[in-house]
Amino acid sequence: MTGWILLGALSAGVLLIAWVIYPRAAIAVGARRPSAPVISPDPPTLISVLIATREPVPVVRARLLDLLSGAWPADRLELIVAVDGDPSDYRFEDLSPAPRRIAVVPGDSPGGKASALNAGVRAATADLLVLADSHQRFEPEAIPRLLAALGSPDFAAVSGALRIGNERDPRSPLARYWRMERRLRAAEARIHSSIGVSGSIYAIRRSLWSPLPGGLILDDLWIPLRLILAGHRVGFEPGAIAEDTRTTTHDQEFVRKVRTLTGNLQIVAWMPILLLPWRNPVWIQFVCHKLLRLATPFALAGVAAAGLGVAFALAPWAGWGLLIAAGSALLAALLWPGRPGVRVRHALAWGIAMQRAVVTATWNGLRGRWDVWSDPIEGAPRQPPR
Repeated sequence: MTGWILLGALSAGVLLIAWVIYPRAAIAVGARRPSAPVISPDPPTLISVLIATREPVPVVRARLLDLLSGAWPADRLELIVAVDGDPSDYRFEDLSPAPRRIAVVPGDSPGGKASALNAGVRAATADLLVLADSHQRFEPEAIPRLLAALGSPDFAAVSGALRIGNERDPRSPLARYWRMERRLRAAEARIHSSIGVSGSIYAIRRSLWSPLPGGLILDDLWIPLRLILAGHRVGFEPGAIAEDTRTTTHDQEFVRKVRTLTGNLQIVAWMPILLLPWRNPVWIQFVCHKLLRLATPFALAGVAAAGLGVAFALAPWAGWGLLIAAGSALLAALLWPGRPGVRVRHALAWGIAMQRAVVTATWNGLRGRWDVWSDPIEGAPRQPPR
């Protein structure tokens, strides 16, 4: 029985550290750290806004119009569309009275988001880069706020905040997750650095950009971690908001989550120095925020197995009673009528989908299978990882 108790304690400890102790501790410590100074460029400087995309032309056109309608002066924007595919149909001359204001470039071989970003950055002429995705919309002050935060000498890059359509229901599991995630990233940036940036809205100094390796899944994790290892800091500006009005089902979110979590494991495989606490200045944040979360389904299984093991070790009737009680609770949740039952079943479906995604991503990582963009599902939106 001692072995079961040890398994249960270790599994529960992983869950508590990843989802309770570390987030609360980081937010509490971050609240006591001073904010970095905000220095707005005056007058507004020329910036290059880069969209790496494979979306249809109407989607990209709408995105460009949104960027041109923001608070940053349109004549100080250089818009670069890096197409992961054939760029011949991407023509936006009617939006661009200035010859260099909108440029369309083909992504590098062998393709993929990382290759498109590399080509787009080479085409940029401004000293400051703002990176965006195709479907989101910036709030009018998003770019000014982002660049004001990047104006601080403390930061080499700054992430904005992504809000998604599923947050319309503030009680949904995904809404709760993203609210906590934004608070945690802001706290980590005050302590040292935000561990990741949102691929839909972040800014970086072009002089600090390094070409991304082909086949990279998560540029929005690789870039900040590379900067941190080089001695820089990465900030988070909650007032620079990108809004994604689309909603996703748990099946669609499963596909997206498999990609991002597989990307986390790819980062570890390609940048193993992150695992060395004497080389990684954000080692605690990286382990607790990124790696321990990957252990969630296995820790949950450990807690369940330990509970049953202890119960059966005490008395067979206790073990069978625990199994019957768990089965009865699940059956009650599935049969619960009305709105409360719908909410419970909805939460169960999301929870199961997210844990399946972790297991699938872990299997991908163990096999070194990084080509996860070839796994679309019917109805899933095509978009780069957040």
